[in-house]
Amino acid sequence: MENSVTAVDVKNVLATSAGSAVFLGNEEKVFVIYVDHAVGSAINMFLHKTPKPRPQTHDLFGDVLLALGAKVERVVISDFSDTVYYARLIIMAENELSERKIVEIDARPSDSIALAVQAGAPIYVASHVWTEVEDMSIVLQKMEESSEEEGEDGSELPEL
Repeated sequence: MENSVTAVDVKNVLATSAGSAVFLGNEEKVFVIYVDHAVGSAINMFLHKTPKPRPQTHDLFGDVLLALGAKVERVVISDFSDTVYYARLIIMAENELSERKIVEIDARPSDSIALAVQAGAPIYVASHVWTEVEDMSIVLQKMEESSEEEGEDGSELPEL
């Protein structure tokens, strides 16, 4: 993995007929990663700090990390091939068993993004991925406008 990365934020999560579109980017450009509906909902709930009636899978994982004295330090979307993205979840642990330990784990970008949003951790994209992804800023803008016209708050689109 290259050392050069670009910082991105989750710009929006919009429902689609096949799941959810997670728009990531910065002022330069925005790209999309398609995820299943459950993870898209989790990311949206973390973004909007929506209370849940009971813990979901990402809540469980976050609670286990906390109990072990660990936290999500950052996420790097490290590669992609044929529209499939790959990510690395970087976790920092500091507890009575170890002074400080950094662990890097292969993970789905969708899960990594959910955990990063939950923890308030930064999300980065490897430079070779960033230069190759298509700018979807206009698509995001049109989708948000479309959902606003239909009375939505812009956070989700009706099923297409």
